[in-house]
Amino acid sequence: MRYKQKRMIKLIFILAVIIFAVFLYSYYSINLGLDLQGGSHIVLQAQPTEERPINDDVMTGVVQVIERRVNQLGLTEPVIQREGSDRIIVELPAIDNPNQAVETIGRTAVLTFRNSAGQVLLTGDYVKTAQADYDQYGRPVVAFEMNSEGAIKFEDITQQYMGQKIGIYLDDELLTNPVVQTTISGKGQITGYDTVEDAQKDAILIREGSLPVPVRVMESRIVGPTLGEISIRKSLIAGLIGLLLVAIYMMFYYRFPGVLAAAVLIIYGILLMGTLAGLQATLTLPGIAGLILSIGMAVDANIIIFERIKDERKSGKTLRASIDAGFRRAYKTIIDANVTTLITALILAYYTSGTVRGFAVTLGIGVLVSMFTAFFITKNVIDLFTHSNLLQSDAAFGAKRR
Repeated sequence: MRYKQKRMIKLIFILAVIIFAVFLYSYYSINLGLDLQGGSHIVLQAQPTEERPINDDVMTGVVQVIERRVNQLGLTEPVIQREGSDRIIVELPAIDNPNQAVETIGRTAVLTFRNSAGQVLLTGDYVKTAQADYDQYGRPVVAFEMNSEGAIKFEDITQQYMGQKIGIYLDDELLTNPVVQTTISGKGQITGYDTVEDAQKDAILIREGSLPVPVRVMESRIVGPTLGEISIRKSLIAGLIGLLLVAIYMMFYYRFPGVLAAAVLIIYGILLMGTLAGLQATLTLPGIAGLILSIGMAVDANIIIFERIKDERKSGKTLRASIDAGFRRAYKTIIDANVTTLITALILAYYTSGTVRGFAVTLGIGVLVSMFTAFFITKNVIDLFTHSNLLQSDAAFGAKRR
């Protein structure tokens, strides 16, 4: 009875994991990369100033600021890379209007506080954080907070200019020009926005810092899917046909255990897609290649397990003993094969970017999910049918006993 209770708990857990994966996929879905759904292609050129000529350090700073801004926009798997000595290529999936993206990522975003004579009293370097919010009247604002040094300076400035106007500028554009009515220490608000989305754009610029040098837009265009809908459909059909042929082979060679392996493969696909959706991963063509490769490794794990069980059955052991020994012997082989693949995926993910990193990430996730299905789900599904005649027969697992 105790064994049956443990088995029931494990099966309930498996069912809960499957339901959770379905929920993640239905709630988040999977984002498609630039090569599958198109987007915006933007080329920016850094402009030297008298204070800062263009060099590697400046360009590194520009790339880092743009990356932070793009990430704050919530865009999925953008491609941001240098081209030559002074250009940056930005590719943004699912962005139909590149001008909106350029408006946010391409602004120098120098925040300044100035008096009525145009003199700069304080810069945005002292701002610790900024968030879009609503004031007490329900109007959209940018609420900002100074760091400790900035709070002291801002308090002195507001005390000095009591009853006077202090304009808040972003790249010489006046955002608001309020009259100082009280001493302000570390927190304040920027008003004058029509929508909270406009406030959010400026909050990102203020929060993520200004560009080291100005950038000029050299090219801005919409990119269509490089594969096209027909090619995507053909790729999916080819993948489904491949999975079907693998399932047929497994069922033909391993009989009923092959049927169970095909069912586990379906579960693996559900868990994998749910995991990718939950992690908000972006699927590109190389990512699809990584998924197909991980599916092949999931099938390999089942084959290794079944072959080990077959060897144990040939030696005359009972079905229960053969299954336990077969899984135990298969674990080391599966772990060795998958760990080496994971190491390769980690190296690719760490040292590369763009679509190559997408391939590495999907491959790594697929390998981890395949190990979970092989070690936990396959084992418990087979245990469920241990006393079935379909597993007790000599033809099960593809071989007869001696």
